[in-house]
Amino acid sequence: MNTKTAISALAALAQDSRLAVFRLLVQAGPEGMAASKISESLGIPPSSLSFHLKELTHAELVIPRQEGRFVIYAANFGTMNALMSFLMENCCGGNPCSPVCTTDCATSDTNS
Repeated sequence: MNTKTAISALAALAQDSRLAVFRLLVQAGPEGMAASKISESLGIPPSSLSFHLKELTHAELVIPRQEGRFVIYAANFGTMNALMSFLMENCCGGNPCSPVCTTDCATSDTNS
């Protein structure tokens, strides 16, 4: 992934409704959801949802497909994984990353 593509994806996710839509579609898995179900689940009016889905599609974060008279949207896991890899590239100066919570955390929890 290049910087321009990463910025586009991050900009698309930097809005409450679009982030909620994307997270819902990640939870739905590869089968995705119809736009009407997304609207119903999140309480986003269809006209607003259409705009948000267009932005997520343009950023290649969701993939629409036609199924009969419905448009089904699914998270684009390839783009999501590429974005995560881009953000984590050269993590920790090329050294293996240490866990966020060390054994010190576990020790302090038992002392509470």
